[in-house]
Amino acid sequence: MTEPLSTEPRAPRIRKPDWIRVKAPTSTGFAETRALMRRLNLATVCEEAACPNIGECWTKKHATVMILGDVCTRACAFCNVKTGMPRAVDPKEPQHVADAAAEMGLQHIVITSVDRDDLPDGGASQFVKVIEALRRTTPSTTIEILTPDFRNKHEAAVEAIVAARPDVYNHNLETVPRLYPTIRPGARYYASLRLLEQVKRLDPTIFTKSGIMLGLGEERLEVHQVMDDMRSADVDFLTMGQYLQPTPRHAKVAEFVTPQAFNAYAAIARAKGFLLVASSPLTRSSYHAGEDFERLRAARNARLGR
Repeated sequence: MTEPLSTEPRAPRIRKPDWIRVKAPTSTGFAETRALMRRLNLATVCEEAACPNIGECWTKKHATVMILGDVCTRACAFCNVKTGMPRAVDPKEPQHVADAAAEMGLQHIVITSVDRDDLPDGGASQFVKVIEALRRTTPSTTIEILTPDFRNKHEAAVEAIVAARPDVYNHNLETVPRLYPTIRPGARYYASLRLLEQVKRLDPTIFTKSGIMLGLGEERLEVHQVMDDMRSADVDFLTMGQYLQPTPRHAKVAEFVTPQAFNAYAAIARAKGFLLVASSPLTRSSYHAGEDFERLRAARNARLGR
């Protein structure tokens, strides 16, 4: 059963500005992608997290698969994924993910998961099995993973995943440190930073990526500090997008950040040395991930003078 996410009284939501509005999905490609996910018994973060870009992405046969079930052991105040006691890990899931990638003809795939604090390794071994299944089934597909923080077990968990050599390792900081107690109470900001540092220390060739949401009440200088912290961890790719309140039970939107402000943040981030920055109201971790991976690889080659 989903736990309460906020003790604050429900407040009316701020009306969305025109720049954040998207059309409802109606295409044939959308229906085909949904049918494929159902047939292979796969969950997607696109649906579970109520992503505003689902219509565009699924029409193009792009989907971010969410492994380890669709029930999370945490109750973050920004997230629409169900909270409760998860089901047993599906041993067929890794091959089902690979089969989906093959059927969709994916050149790049993004794999994420719910938090599984109930598992001894936090679910790291399932990430490894998915990577291995993809390498066997669709060896030309590049692999991007978006993992949880593997609370209290991240050293061994990250070592195992890095050894499987995904092309991109993403772990989102989500917000500024000051807001963690209310927005991401089950996590620790500096533990997430250490995870990103560990990936680079273990294998500097793996691209690292992290993102934050804007509009939760953060201050401009706090966002700049998060950028500096990410660069100190040698993060390659920063994503910034507008937080959208999934339901009245979730944290409310403090403000809708303008496209101009997102552009200004992007300019500052690029000046701080990120290889790539994606910053707009509709940016999400896996939005345009395939195209961004090519840009990321090209940016590294250009920096190395190749």
